[in-house]
Amino acid sequence: MNYIQALILSVVEGVSEFLPISSTGHLILAARLLQIPQTDFVKSFEIIIQLGAICSIVFLYWRTILVNRKIWKTVLTAFIPTALVGFLLYKFIKHFLLGNTYVTLLSLFVGGLALIILELLYKEKEHHVDKIENMSTKNAVLIGLCQSIAVIPGVSRSAATIIAALFLGTKRKTAVEFSFLLAVPTMLAATIFDLVKSNFAFSPFEYSVLGVGFVGSCIVAILAVKFLLRFIRNNTFIPFGIYRIIIALLFFLFVVNR
Repeated sequence: MNYIQALILSVVEGVSEFLPISSTGHLILAARLLQIPQTDFVKSFEIIIQLGAICSIVFLYWRTILVNRKIWKTVLTAFIPTALVGFLLYKFIKHFLLGNTYVTLLSLFVGGLALIILELLYKEKEHHVDKIENMSTKNAVLIGLCQSIAVIPGVSRSAATIIAALFLGTKRKTAVEFSFLLAVPTMLAATIFDLVKSNFAFSPFEYSVLGVGFVGSCIVAILAVKFLLRFIRNNTFIPFGIYRIIIALLFFLFVVNR
């Protein structure tokens, strides 16, 4: 992987991390298009640059993070199920799921259908939860369990958490912001765990490539988060569902089956 490829992937990560379209899935597809072999370093790169995108949330929500401790009790409660799944299935995820184009495309397609169906069924009501700190412990755990499904590339961590939160009676903006904050401990833990498992065994050049990806994804993610918050004020997630289905079909027909 060279610097240009790292920069392209960082843009893909920054755009897709918080939109319900699967950042991991898009990184795998982008790497396929760029003809980047799915080596252990590339798989680590795809995990670690997600932390760069997560830093955008720290930048945008630093006041909430520092002041509202009750929110973090809810966020950490939701994080626990994902942490357990990631820890127990780490080797299977990294060696069999990451880099699997067919799993990614199937997940993108099914996830797109799920988003469309959700929007057709969902009706926001006045009594729905409008603040993260008002979420029940039970709902936080259930959302965390749904997020753990996102270890499958193409599922989308943000989509899984948003869909779960909406079905559990959370208002749209609150569900999206909870997904943002839940990403912080999730991706921080995933990055640290991968670095430890890799024994930090990267060359100076690989560390510089990681740096390019990290910074690039952070900057782009700030713009993507602001876009999504504006978008959901007057729109549903149906366009994202349609996009997922189209990209899965196009990639399957014109790239995988060439």
